[in-house]
Amino acid sequence: MDLLAHLQSKKCILLDGAMGTELDKRGIMGRGRNNLDHPEAVIDVHCAYIEAGSQAIITNTLTLNRIYLESHDVDVGVEEVNRAGAELARQAAHDKAFVLGDMSSTGQLLEPYGTYREEQFYDAFREQTAVLAAAGVDAFILETVFDLREAVCAVKACKDNFTLPVLVTMSFQTEEKGGRTVMGNAAADCVTQLADAGADCIGANCGDIDPYQMAEIIAIMREHTSVPLVAQPNAGKPKLVNGKTVFDMTATPFAEGIRECLAAGATLLGGCCGTTPEHIEAVAKILKPS
Repeated sequence: MDLLAHLQSKKCILLDGAMGTELDKRGIMGRGRNNLDHPEAVIDVHCAYIEAGSQAIITNTLTLNRIYLESHDVDVGVEEVNRAGAELARQAAHDKAFVLGDMSSTGQLLEPYGTYREEQFYDAFREQTAVLAAAGVDAFILETVFDLREAVCAVKACKDNFTLPVLVTMSFQTEEKGGRTVMGNAAADCVTQLADAGADCIGANCGDIDPYQMAEIIAIMREHTSVPLVAQPNAGKPKLVNGKTVFDMTATPFAEGIRECLAAGATLLGGCCGTTPEHIEAVAKILKPS
C-alpha cells in the first residue's frame, strides 16, 4: 500500500520524534552538514525510531531550502544535502517505514513584513522538493511554519510540480482564540486554506503548547475539514532553564496527551522537540489493539 492509500484508509500512522535533540545527545551539535559529515549518526536516529515503532520517518532536511541556507550562511549545497538526507532515511527504512521528505520555513518574512516575494518562496520550495522527490521520498512534509501564506506557497510548489502526497503542520503559539500562530493565523483558517491549496494531510507540530493543548487545536481543525489530521507535539511546553530551552515531559504523560489528540481526530501521530524513541514507543503501545 502506498502512503496516500494508507492515509485515505483512515488507519493510524505512527511518525517519529525529534532529530536535532537526538543528535545533540550523540555530541553532534551542528545542523546544516550533518547528513554529509555525520551520516552514521543520522541513520542511527532513524533506526532507533523505527525500532520504537515508527511507521514513517522524516528526513533530516528541515530548513535546508536555499533561502534559509543562504540567509544563515550555511555552507552547503541544496542538492547535495537534501539528496543525502533522503538517501540516509531510505537506507534506514529498508522498506519497513515510509520516508517523508522534510521541509520548513525559509526563516524569512514575506512582504510587507519582510523583503521576500511569494515567487521567491515558491521557487525555493520547488527546488528543495525536486531533490527530495528525485531521491525517492514517499511524500513531502512541511513542518514548523508560523505563516499561513508561506505554507500555502510550499503546498503549491509541491502540488504544481509533483504527484506525491503533501502533509503540512503549522506551529501554534496558543490554543486560545481558535488556536493562533505567531503570525495570528487561526487554526480554522489554516486547515481551510491548506486544504484548498491541495494539502493531503494537515495538522500541528512544535509551537508553545503541550500535547493536551494541541488536542484542542486538532479538534478545531476536525470541525473544518475531512482530510487526515497530524499531531506532532513537543515533549511539553518549552521552558528556559539556565539559559537553555528544555522539554521535560516524560514518555507516559506525553503518550496520554497523544491519546487526546487521537480522540480529537488526528490519525498521524508523532513528536517534535524533546521527544525521543522512548516517547514514540510509549505512543506505539497506546495504538496497539487491545
